Amino acid sequence: MKIENHPCFNDASRHTFGRIHLPIAPKCNIQCNYCNRKFDCMNENRPGVTSKILSPKQAMHYLDQAMTLSPNIAVVGIAGPGDPFANPDETMETLRLVRAKYPEMLLCVATNGLDLPPYIDELAALQVSHVTLTINAIDPEIGAGIYSWARYNKKMYRGIHAAMLLIANQLESLKKLKAAGVTAKVNSIIIPDINDAHVIEVARKAAELGADILNCMPYYRTTETFFEDIAEPSPEMVAEIQKATGVYLPQMMHCSRCRADAVGIIGEINSPEMMQKLAESAALPKNPEENRPYIAVASLEGVMINQHLGEAERFLIYAAGSNNGEYVLVDSRKAPSAGGGKDRWEILAAKLNDCRAVLVNGAGGSPIKVMNAHGIDVMVLEGSIEKAVNACFGKEELSDSIKINPSNACGPSCSKFTAQEPKGSCG
Repeated sequence: MKIENHPCFNDASRHTFGRIHLPIAPKCNIQCNYCNRKFDCMNENRPGVTSKILSPKQAMHYLDQAMTLSPNIAVVGIAGPGDPFANPDETMETLRLVRAKYPEMLLCVATNGLDLPPYIDELAALQVSHVTLTINAIDPEIGAGIYSWARYNKKMYRGIHAAMLLIANQLESLKKLKAAGVTAKVNSIIIPDINDAHVIEVARKAAELGADILNCMPYYRTTETFFEDIAEPSPEMVAEIQKATGVYLPQMMHCSRCRADAVGIIGEINSPEMMQKLAESAALPKNPEENRPYIAVASLEGVMINQHLGEAERFLIYAAGSNNGEYVLVDSRKAPSAGGGKDRWEILAAKLNDCRAVLVNGAGGSPIKVMNAHGIDVMVLEGSIEKAVNACFGKEELSDSIKINPSNACGPSCSKFTAQEPKGSCG
């Protein structure tokens, strides 16, 4: 591993080496007053945004595809869209899988640090070479104005108590990371009239604890947040703060505020081909090795995926063919009667308990939640049963003839897309 190839930590390598963020961490353990992860569209480039959420196994499939499309990828990172250590099982499993398959790959995580300390020893053992900590304040009074709440050990903290806990764990994390030999970058969001005069104190403390580089990131104005009426800092303010904090730490000057599914060279938008591979990976079973040999399909005639989960009167059950053959229809199961609320979906989940996924052309949020809780992916697709089922069994790639129904909504400020209600996803 050549740690100098990390494009976020080394300006000299950013035009040569790419990175990929695997979006496997949807939950967050704090609420920043500038953050909204509700919206997604392709002309938004900011942290907390992704088009799909992947399981660790789906993420490995996506990484394999991405390496073919973009062989200059030198770094695999996990940066949300929530916090990696609010999703510790998924984060650590993904890092283990990547290290096992790509031993020369640089591994990187970006975190707020609240839940990081218990995992630092294993990160070091996995040779996670780079960690980014977002530290916006070291004064709890200032921090209380930036964070609405923090959830730690299943308990909610608010106001100054949340800030005190977060800051203590951030500083402990930075100290332990450096003791473990991990390269550490500190991100500080410059928020006018909130912490702009305080960032220099963050830099001083971070340098004292051994941080390697500082990224003074200008606050990004995001709708439907507590800070939505605060203006973004001027370039002059940012430059002045970078100069002042540069006395203490080297500066990252080329940050592009990457998405949680960013891939390729810093500053370049994700290609349509890469986003298609992301969508295809999210359409695969989350854990294909589980003892769930079947795929269920809602179909009127047995050719196309053309029924809503709640409209289907029966589900066709398919198995993988023997000797790498195509799928085989093995059963037809009657759906529960309409009505009954959540109980109806619990009954359906029991009927499909040996199915890894159910393919439908529409589904509501409540049944998706119940089915997912029972380990069954609800895959919202339109197209040929043959193509979709074979793709689920890994017999072929998900073809262009399969339409993956949109599962994310654009923000109200987006001028290129029309906002729509989520239809559910299989990712």
